[in-house]
Amino acid sequence: MSRTTHDPASGTPDADVSLSHGLKQRHLSMIALGGVIGAGLFVGSGAGIAAAGPSIVVAYAVSGLLVMLVMRMLGEMSAAYPSSGSFSAHAERAIGPWAGFTAGWSFWVLLCTAVGLEGIGAAKIVTGWLPGTPEWAWVALFMVVFCIANLAAVKNFGEFEFWFAALKVGAITLFLVLGVLAITGVLPGTDSPGLTNLTGEGGFLPNGSEGLVIGLLASVFAYGGLETVTIAAAESQDPVRGVASAVRTAMWRIALFYIGSMAVIVTLVPWDSKAVVEKGPYVAALDHLGIPGAGQLMNVVVLVALLSAMNANIYGSSRIAYSLVERGQGPKALGRVSGGVPRAAVLASSVFGFVCVLLSHWRPDDVFPWLLNMIGAVILVVWIFIAVSQLRLRRGLEREAPEKLVVRMWAFPVLTWVALAGMLAIFILMAREPDTRVQLYSTGAMTLALAAAGYTWQRARTGN
Repeated sequence: MSRTTHDPASGTPDADVSLSHGLKQRHLSMIALGGVIGAGLFVGSGAGIAAAGPSIVVAYAVSGLLVMLVMRMLGEMSAAYPSSGSFSAHAERAIGPWAGFTAGWSFWVLLCTAVGLEGIGAAKIVTGWLPGTPEWAWVALFMVVFCIANLAAVKNFGEFEFWFAALKVGAITLFLVLGVLAITGVLPGTDSPGLTNLTGEGGFLPNGSEGLVIGLLASVFAYGGLETVTIAAAESQDPVRGVASAVRTAMWRIALFYIGSMAVIVTLVPWDSKAVVEKGPYVAALDHLGIPGAGQLMNVVVLVALLSAMNANIYGSSRIAYSLVERGQGPKALGRVSGGVPRAAVLASSVFGFVCVLLSHWRPDDVFPWLLNMIGAVILVVWIFIAVSQLRLRRGLEREAPEKLVVRMWAFPVLTWVALAGMLAIFILMAREPDTRVQLYSTGAMTLALAAAGYTWQRARTGN
């Protein structure tokens, strides 16, 4: 079995040759398409609507623009240097081993914890259908299924995500079509709401700028999961083509699925309806239209979105861990590859996720909330590493290997700096809000601890 090839100058892998390349282009295309339709959109958007009202559309548009810039930067680097370590490998190449260590392990903790949270969310839906059954048993069942699927072969992950994504894309497309028909008054049995829900009940900004800020913060974290396609690309048959295609279509996908669906929901349903939070915005909108069984059908789609996120996060966390170990930044046991799959990393990631589930039952008042706060702002930390890495790597690519710039960041370096300014602004907004301030400080503490560990390891390894 061949080992990962390394850049002699940086020690960072160019491609993960020891992993299999079992993902086909159709897998990667659907992962890219369905990856933007995550649990955060279906489950987390209700709280954002309750806080921001109709202005949630503006919040999703602003955060969507930031995410587009981040994806473009990440796409540029991933097309030039395909790696299962994605942004972690790029940070090591551009900034130093400590940066790759910090970005990689903080993201691993985030993904593993998310596996547990998504399992809990999926189990709540199933126990709602089958009352009396234990939540933990359903989580364990889901965890075992996806763990086994990821242990077997990467194509299993690809097939699961292909069909999960197809269902999600089909469902949200149907939702958008029904919503537009209802808004225009064409849908039989419904009257057009006009602008009543957008301008009534307190207006477009019912809770003022403070509500918009809360909605903005909620929307930022709903976009999590977009990075998976750049991790998966390293195991595809044509990594460069896959990344380029995914990044180039990111703009219309975000605009259609996120911003479009938020606009449909707040136009159809009063923003202060209790059902938006209790049932979820998509179920509330369909119930409002009076389509028989549509609300329950949407619950099935939400369940699929949660299971899809579990599957993707077990995959993503195992590949991040594998890449870190390959670069000498983790326990060697996690880097063992069998049949083209880092099986020890898959098992470790799944076990960590299930431990999070157990903590939610055993220590719901102290340890579990502490863990949730610790991962609260990790995605922003990762985005900062992506932006700084792209600033540093782009100059070198233009000078030494311009042919690798298959994907180019728009208006470089201006928009990269604009994105960094946007991330700083979000940090400031988080510090202003009591609920997010704790997350900011907890994530900051974890990041500093990992950075110190990474820097100590770097000095010990290099001797300077």
